[in-house]
Amino acid sequence: MMLILSLKEGHDGAIAAVEDGKLLFSLEAEKDSFVRYSGLTAEAFAVASDRLDKQPDVVAMSGWIKGTQATDQPSRAGYYGVGESAISDEAGRFFGKSVRVFSSTHERSHIMTSYGMSAFRRDQPFYSLVWEGNIGSFYRIDEHGKVTHLQEVLNYPGNKYSYGFALADPKYSPHEEFVRFQDAGKQMALAGFAENRPTTRAEREVIDFILGQREVITGRLKDRMTDSPFHDIGVETDAYKSLAARLSDAIFDRFHAYARENLTEGLPLLISGGCGLNCEWNRRWRECGLFPAVFVPPCPNDSGSAIGTAIDAQHFYTGSADLDWDVYAGGEFVEDTAFDPQRYEIRPVRYDEIARYLRDGNIIGWARGRWEIGPRALGNRSILAAPFTVETTARLNKIKQREGYRPIAPICLEQDAGRWFGGGVPDPYMLYFSQVDSGELRAVTHVDGTARTQTVDPKANPEMAALLTSFGELTGFSVLCNTSLNYSGRGFINRTSDLMTYGELHGLDGYVVNDAFITPRR
Repeated sequence: MMLILSLKEGHDGAIAAVEDGKLLFSLEAEKDSFVRYSGLTAEAFAVASDRLDKQPDVVAMSGWIKGTQATDQPSRAGYYGVGESAISDEAGRFFGKSVRVFSSTHERSHIMTSYGMSAFRRDQPFYSLVWEGNIGSFYRIDEHGKVTHLQEVLNYPGNKYSYGFALADPKYSPHEEFVRFQDAGKQMALAGFAENRPTTRAEREVIDFILGQREVITGRLKDRMTDSPFHDIGVETDAYKSLAARLSDAIFDRFHAYARENLTEGLPLLISGGCGLNCEWNRRWRECGLFPAVFVPPCPNDSGSAIGTAIDAQHFYTGSADLDWDVYAGGEFVEDTAFDPQRYEIRPVRYDEIARYLRDGNIIGWARGRWEIGPRALGNRSILAAPFTVETTARLNKIKQREGYRPIAPICLEQDAGRWFGGGVPDPYMLYFSQVDSGELRAVTHVDGTARTQTVDPKANPEMAALLTSFGELTGFSVLCNTSLNYSGRGFINRTSDLMTYGELHGLDGYVVNDAFITPRR
């Protein structure tokens, strides 16, 4: 019997608990309307302590740094390394009780997240890819879980990817110490606007310059690129959109070329790191034919590092990396105030009634059960709408206070996905692009004809599946718009008081809070 409490400091901080191979919870510091990318907070620690009814046997701490750059002085096991020296184990005390204190590197946390969360048999070897802001490497994991570093393909791949956006954006200052975490997702959206054509000489020069940097990527690089034709041209120009697509292709091609030449054993591929949120790259890995199977966890970025370190600790002490987990392993929704019955009509959830309300053009906030782990709304902290009009896309982006070029994702019954989305491959964690095969789904179709579809298995989320079924019976499409329920720049909303304020401020038409359907009285 072993209870592991695992903590990840730094940005995307989180705290997770694993007991006897089962994930009890993973609490990300940004959620409950804290600032995006927050470090581990006292609030998250207090909530985690309340969820545990006994003290842990192991306190596991993800390695990090005592500064702002990955090259700074290490904290605990530090940032880099995968061998025996990348793990520490010592005696310690936690609230007066003797515990083992475990730490392993940030690099290992990513590897072990995808290794332990995959459903693949672990009595076989794997290839692992970690690509994130600082790390861009392949590894081999043997049948006993031993990790061997194979090759660094590109340093700072995530930061270099984001830097294309920074170069073109007049709002990005050369005095910035970091690339901005939010820019990668925006660049992924903008790349979809580019026409499919060869890279120009000007694009090749700037791409080669960015990818050739050996030092940490900071704002200072922009001062060295003032002569570039892309410097401060604006991120919504056609020239930048094309650069975004060509830079994306160039980064993927480097990793694919190495894999094609060297990863020849026919092993499954495990992907982690923040670049694992790039749906186009994930699609290419899945379709490239080099691997019999590909797995990306729902929390491939640093939000999953606490889970990865817990898996690493479990493997160290027990020899097993097997993890029984559920994507809805966050915090319960906190009903800290009541909706005023004089202002709101409150009645029990009926899926056919909610489906009609959505069909009629209304947009609702949906908060049921525990929040989903990872950065994407997967049906428990969502804003939902009918998927049929571009006006809905515009209204959702206005509600979310996002740029108009940002696409809205669809959520769809898994068994129906093949009717409207190319391939029909299950995608429960919204990690792959698929082609939209219906002209009716205008609100969820990006300019390039793709969508980042989440497919719903009724066994995994019976409530959302019931709503999609009712909407399908009513409209012929078991598909809805699904975007995260959050303030701009904040993690998921997780309490009624925040939800009410948000809805009144941004114009939501109704709410589902656990088993209640709530609409304003007219």
